[in-house]
Amino acid sequence: MDTESADVIGHDVTTITCVCGNTVSKDGLIQANSQGVPVYNVDNTPVPAGLAEWPVDEDLYTLCPSCGRVYRDSVIEETGTAPVAFRVDVAAGPIAEAIRVHWNLSAQD
Repeated sequence: MDTESADVIGHDVTTITCVCGNTVSKDGLIQANSQGVPVYNVDNTPVPAGLAEWPVDEDLYTLCPSCGRVYRDSVIEETGTAPVAFRVDVAAGPIAEAIRVHWNLSAQD
């Protein structure tokens, strides 16, 4: 089975166009941890319930909140390709809650 890959320009994770067509500027793509949970990184601020801490080793992923595809940032930065690392359920459970918390915080900025 062929691995799905997103389109990416150069080696820049901010230029991903997900397999489903979502982009950073469309419905947003979210930085996540290795389980696909959106991460939080604001200095001297506690991590809000539902979000994950920024990974100490900075092993970041990019989550598409529209379809649940998750891309590994280090692969994109190293190879200039964006294969789907794994998928998560964005419609229910802790991932859906984390996405909701992320968007609520983003709306406050």
